[in-house]
Amino acid sequence: MTTWDSLYARRATRMRASEIRELLKLLDRPDVISFAGGIPDPALFPAEAFKNAYGEILGGPEAERALQYGVSEGSLRLREWIVEHMRGLGVACTPDNILITSGSQQGLDYIGKLFLSEGDTALVQWPTYLGAVQAFNAYELNFDRLDPRTNRSAEDCKAQAEEKGRAVKFAYLSPDFANPTGLSLDLEERKRILTLSRALSCAVIEDAPYESLRYDGERVPAMLALDCLDNGGIENSRTLYCGSFSKSLSPGLRLGWICAASEVISRLVLIKQASDLNTPVLNQEAMARVAEREFENHTAKTNAIYKTRRDAMLSALERHMPDGIRWTRPEGGMFIWVELPSGANASQLLERSLETAKVAFVPGGAFHPDGSGMNTLRLSFSCAGEEKIEAGISRLGRLIAETVTSVH
Repeated sequence: MTTWDSLYARRATRMRASEIRELLKLLDRPDVISFAGGIPDPALFPAEAFKNAYGEILGGPEAERALQYGVSEGSLRLREWIVEHMRGLGVACTPDNILITSGSQQGLDYIGKLFLSEGDTALVQWPTYLGAVQAFNAYELNFDRLDPRTNRSAEDCKAQAEEKGRAVKFAYLSPDFANPTGLSLDLEERKRILTLSRALSCAVIEDAPYESLRYDGERVPAMLALDCLDNGGIENSRTLYCGSFSKSLSPGLRLGWICAASEVISRLVLIKQASDLNTPVLNQEAMARVAEREFENHTAKTNAIYKTRRDAMLSALERHMPDGIRWTRPEGGMFIWVELPSGANASQLLERSLETAKVAFVPGGAFHPDGSGMNTLRLSFSCAGEEKIEAGISRLGRLIAETVTSVH
């Protein structure tokens, strides 16, 4: 019998299952109200638009090209749409600055592969996106805290990285409605991170899958836009912008993009060629058509619905959570972050919640690279109607009052 453990690469020991992916299985349980999955509501997908787009492609002269291998950079038509989209975010670029990826998760993996050597450090928000931790972990790095709300010096960051082995390679963050907290960075906080990155001579990874899901407040310029403004254009920028169609139009087509200096894109293209050659051309061509025709109107429609659900959850939290519980009030996105009293354990709470209250959420420890944050949890409002939100938060509030606040 083969002993596989002796054959695996050392990096395999750092790979962990996603708690979120496991919790998604609960969506199939009709007795459980799930606030766990950070996914768009499938009832809102523009299915008819995609049906028409695929029919148009497969029923016409472009079918042969759409069913063939494609260039690794991605469909020119889709990249041209992204160029215009990025222009709307304040970033002047060309198709040479765009790489299409199989979802933004693939983009994060490629970025880790390009930048990280064993012992390097990535600065990340604390808590941070679990998928980023999983993507970067395989490259045997160290994580350190990135807090845009403090004035941590570049010297301190550099010293901590050198003590652990090497250098800070990039700062990774989601400046708009971050997963898991739902919080956004204001203009000064974004500038502070860019200043820090210059002092460290490191890259900035701007992960922006929720950028278009704004319900309140004024749009803040993308960090890539600010970087381009400060440095005379995208070719002099140190920021990589990771975008996605998964939260706006469809996650099932697995389409994302990276926008960055063309020299960086050319290196990422080599990784793409060695990985999966190209993202499926048919999906790219269909997405290009749907984005051209539907993106603005569809986003406006879905945002109105998500805003109503966010408001319903915030209102329910106000009514049903006991004293001593705190939560964020996001201006967009899909998430509300809840903080229980110090010493509480959200993983244990989830076990009891599934048994008694029949409510699912994601324990917050999964989003902390050091395993801290056990007293936090993430709620998602995107897939629950107002009645389910009211019922679920009411049940959860009673459970927290009985099992958490009563002993603290």
